[in-house]
Amino acid sequence: MSKNPNKFFVTTPIYYVNDVPHIGHAYTTIAADVIARYKRSEGYDVFFLTGTDEHGQKVQQAARDLGVEPQAHVDKLHERFKELWVRFNTSHNDFIRTTEERHKQVVRAILQDLFACGQIYKDSYEGWYCTPCERFWTEKDLLEGHCPECKRAVTQIEESNYFFKMGQYGKWLEEHIRTHERFILPASRRNEVLGFLARPLGDLCISRPKARLPWGIPLPFDEEYVTYVWFDALINYISIHGHLKDIHASGYWPADYHLVGKDILTTHSVYWPTMLKASGLEPPTTIFAHGWWTVNGQKMSKSLRNVVEPNHLIDRFGVDAIRYFLMREVPFGMDGDFSHKALIGRINSDLANNLGNLLNRTLNMIDRYHDGCIPAPVEPQKNDKLKCEFLETVPQIHELYRELAYNKILERIWKLVDTANKWIDSNAPWNLVKTEEGKQELASVMYNTAESLRAIAILIYPFMPATGEKIMQQLGIQTPIEQQGIGSILTWNGTPPGTRINPGPQLFPRIEDKEAEKILASVQSAASAPADTAPADTAAATTEGVPEEKDLISIEDFMKIDLRTGKIVEAEKVKKSKKLVQLKVDIGNGEVRQVLAGIATAYEPAQLVGRTIILVANLKPAKLMGIESQGMVLAGSENDRIVLAGFDQTLAEGVRIK
Repeated sequence: MSKNPNKFFVTTPIYYVNDVPHIGHAYTTIAADVIARYKRSEGYDVFFLTGTDEHGQKVQQAARDLGVEPQAHVDKLHERFKELWVRFNTSHNDFIRTTEERHKQVVRAILQDLFACGQIYKDSYEGWYCTPCERFWTEKDLLEGHCPECKRAVTQIEESNYFFKMGQYGKWLEEHIRTHERFILPASRRNEVLGFLARPLGDLCISRPKARLPWGIPLPFDEEYVTYVWFDALINYISIHGHLKDIHASGYWPADYHLVGKDILTTHSVYWPTMLKASGLEPPTTIFAHGWWTVNGQKMSKSLRNVVEPNHLIDRFGVDAIRYFLMREVPFGMDGDFSHKALIGRINSDLANNLGNLLNRTLNMIDRYHDGCIPAPVEPQKNDKLKCEFLETVPQIHELYRELAYNKILERIWKLVDTANKWIDSNAPWNLVKTEEGKQELASVMYNTAESLRAIAILIYPFMPATGEKIMQQLGIQTPIEQQGIGSILTWNGTPPGTRINPGPQLFPRIEDKEAEKILASVQSAASAPADTAPADTAAATTEGVPEEKDLISIEDFMKIDLRTGKIVEAEKVKKSKKLVQLKVDIGNGEVRQVLAGIATAYEPAQLVGRTIILVANLKPAKLMGIESQGMVLAGSENDRIVLAGFDQTLAEGVRIK
């Protein structure tokens, strides 16, 4: 059964429940909401899906560390995502959790079908396992002995597992990508996947022994194993519609867009389509992998104190301002830089000065010149220029939506805002009102200005739904925007003459210079880390300062820090640096880390060799003076005196600190 042409299906990835929702999660979800709202305005039956991924080793470990059951752990954590999507006013039709019975039943049914037809087999396996990514790698996959995805250490494991015959679909997948240009977007991501497929595609390990990992969906044909988290998680896109027969009957499959971050492109563009092919289903129409957000040119990092927390942004600037900024600032698909200064600039120029000013001056003149009622146009022939500008824009925007070119769509809409403002200036209603002949022309000018605002409200609604609705309310138009539809712009004259306007508060109050300075100063203050030892992310940490209540973190946040014992086996001062010492630290299992620490003023290298220290082992590597540091040593600092953290008894290398 083919897809119903009147139905549209868009998904976000299902977000990993252990993560704290951040601006990147919001970015993907808002992008999905925009296309969903737009397609509804075109008359489509839209299904917009989001949710949380709740199985796997990291969830199990986090729950164990907290002393709670995994189900209780995820039952609490998934609410953070649900609550954030409510705050961001997203219009998702369903929120799926991989621990729900409706999902588990479909996963087990697909596994059973694939096993019955010989697509799954059991074999012993010896390879390198990355715990953070929860996946195996072959020797040739590793990058300098580390996981090619997260760049962290891997562990050699030998065990029996079940495998999906993914390798047999490698040539088919490559051909599908080459013959379907819109299957992977943008084009740069498409080329990445084709490069990945240039090497032979191997089979996929799809199980974990229950003895090692009990938290997962048991295999239907062997209860001693649970399903590999990615084989489980990806199926959410179809399990939401029921079993295979229900998926066909729903008319929504194949999905029109899977929106994902570029870090999970391989799983979605290689694992997922081969799983679908084996199950007799078509691949999704488009997998769109967008970029990441940096902050003032730096990658978001808790140690740099520059993580952008969505709830704080909403509290300070409002939902629609954030939605607008994220979709307007950079092309969707590329990496973007988040700056509070740029955000304030957009609010003041685009939202307050342009859009807000257009609405305010229009309503003021309708109130002054027409007693608060939108007049009927009497000279439509003189309004063709304004009308034509809008009519030409609708098909242009439609094409831009096909490419998810959100920033270009908003740029085009704001040209209409400028056009409407210039329309008012060029017609000068304040002069027309002075003569009887001018008053007749004035009625047409004000009607068409109001109609342009109605059209703008419809066009911005997918991006800023609350703002679109407020414009309609202030114009006095009662019909909901989605009911009016984008097609109503093409007919023009959709604003009923005689409608009484209902002026309200400013859409976007301008952020004055003094207030902007306060905001930027507070952001800068929060981002400033103590510099008494060495730069953040690589220097020894200190114990100076007691956090205020607003700076307190949860136990879940603390448990994400991987503190390990390590023995210093080599130490030498870094040339041209007064503070830095280059250390080689043994953290067990044959792994030696290179770490830079700002402790040269307190310790000579000879004093450090053989010493057991505490290392932050899951810190992203960074370079100082051209040398890579792969962790952070803990130390205390008092009156320029630095003391390494240690123990009063001997511990082996690699012991986790709790």
